[in-house]
Amino acid sequence: MTKTATDRVTNDLGLLARPRRLRGTTGIRDLVREHRLAPERLVYPLFICEGTGVRREVSSMPGVYQLSVDEAVRETADARNDGVQSVLLFGLPADKDGTGSTASAPEAPVQRAIRAIRRDQPDVTVITDVCLCEYTDHGHCGILDGEQILNDVTVEHLVSAAVSHADAGAHIVAPSDMMDGRIGAIRQGLDANGHQDVVIMSYAAKYCSAFYGPFRDAADSAPAFGDRRTHQMDPANVEEALREVALDLEEGADIVMVKPALPYLDVIERVKREFQYPTAAYQVSGEYAMVKAASRLGWLDEERVVMESLTAIGRAGADIIITYFARDVARRLRGER
Repeated sequence: MTKTATDRVTNDLGLLARPRRLRGTTGIRDLVREHRLAPERLVYPLFICEGTGVRREVSSMPGVYQLSVDEAVRETADARNDGVQSVLLFGLPADKDGTGSTASAPEAPVQRAIRAIRRDQPDVTVITDVCLCEYTDHGHCGILDGEQILNDVTVEHLVSAAVSHADAGAHIVAPSDMMDGRIGAIRQGLDANGHQDVVIMSYAAKYCSAFYGPFRDAADSAPAFGDRRTHQMDPANVEEALREVALDLEEGADIVMVKPALPYLDVIERVKREFQYPTAAYQVSGEYAMVKAASRLGWLDEERVVMESLTAIGRAGADIIITYFARDVARRLRGER
């Protein structure tokens, strides 16, 4: 006998299953919610530039600004008041050259911002991006020989930058370059300079993604020629991501990251399930810009889309979510909106 839809949802006693009972009220839904966002899981990216009193909006990322150090301190304090406990700093130096030499300069924007934020907001966790693309005049992530990026020479420069961030007081350094062997080299460099307690958050599975476009406006880091396919990952690959994560953990990474986030939920899930290490995901500039553009046209409810997207990222396995929506989400979670 063919079963009806009702037959298929009855139990052995012949009673009709009613999952909707657990969806009937806000209170019940809250009680049985499986995955929850929390402000302390969010990281707020900031772009630090030269000058004083600078707050320059990024045209492709409404609501995101290039900030001088004093403005970055103010923005960090406001974010902390909203409940965001961590910031991720990117540098925009006034001077660039072929080797990105200012990446390790003690008075570069990021290093000055670290010290200023640590003084003003001592309970905020300061994370720093470690890469050369923001510091080179060609916009690539490393030292060039013609149009080829030299891996090992680049790693030496990355170690210097990471150590300079730690010297300034960074709690976590986050290498985003995808050079081979840089995690082990940075760990050795940090330890040799008395920074055994500084955490490494590795951009372990960073894909060569079309979703980075607006970031390159914000960080002034668009490559002058070519692209980054020779070191960032092919979007089609998952097993390669697991190999990259395994290598970085073997070399001393404390936290691993998948970037971008929403298009790579399957990778986040695999990484978390396979390694059971603290796992971060970066909701990147393109993800942010799309939501902003659609909401401004009235096509999407921005608040609901943001909350749904971040919940999905957390559901996939991310313990840490880097997002430009961090302050908005923290306020909503605290019931202030």
